Amino acid sequence: MANPMEQFAVETIKPLEVAGYDVSFTNSSLWMLIALATVSAFLFVGTWRPQLVPGRWQAATEYLYDFVRKMLDENVGPEGRRFAPLIFSIFIFVLACNLLGLIPWIHAFTPTSHISVTLGLALIVFVTVCVVGFARHGLHFFALFWPHGSGIVLGAFVFVIEFLSFLSRPFTLAIRLFANMTAGHVLLKVFGTFVVALGSFGALPYVFGILPLGVNIALTALEVLIAVVQAYVFALLASLYLNDAINLH
Repeated sequence: MANPMEQFAVETIKPLEVAGYDVSFTNSSLWMLIALATVSAFLFVGTWRPQLVPGRWQAATEYLYDFVRKMLDENVGPEGRRFAPLIFSIFIFVLACNLLGLIPWIHAFTPTSHISVTLGLALIVFVTVCVVGFARHGLHFFALFWPHGSGIVLGAFVFVIEFLSFLSRPFTLAIRLFANMTAGHVLLKVFGTFVVALGSFGALPYVFGILPLGVNIALTALEVLIAVVQAYVFALLASLYLNDAINLH
């Protein structure tokens, strides 16, 4: 059986070194550029010639942006709209990376199956939240970790818990996306191998191969759904964290 973890191997395409650091161009870099190009082309076509009555591409572009903006309105409030470009960019980039990694037969690579990529995106959100929180509230931002009306002992205890929980946000945000993408692709690889192995039994390929093939088709559909949901969850949690920075409690 082929190793299901081989699909996550980062392979160097162009070795590069800057100031002693390895910054080689890899297959992960390539597919992130492909995701960026795909998103750019989609947005360019959708906004190239805007019409009062939108066509399909324009309607799709406007729907995605309105979807993110309404999510910010619901979870942050009117002040969250200034962060719509950031959340929209993260959402559509993660969505593109997730979906492109499911394309068969072309050795597609899923950058979001690596925690280094998801952690980088999560740190962008975390740093933004910290900068906005301190810029808006100053040291009063620490009130986020202190329950209103609590005593010294209980307040200090809850403060430690809430502060550690706050520091763990970028890691939980990154691990959630990375783990879901990795687990789904491993499952697809395993069942895909079953299709080949069981379907090679002499004159009975349909008997032994049809069941895992059907399961693999169903798993592929499920993985497409998970790819969309995980992009949404990432953007939703980023919105909730921004709400803490803007509105505190």
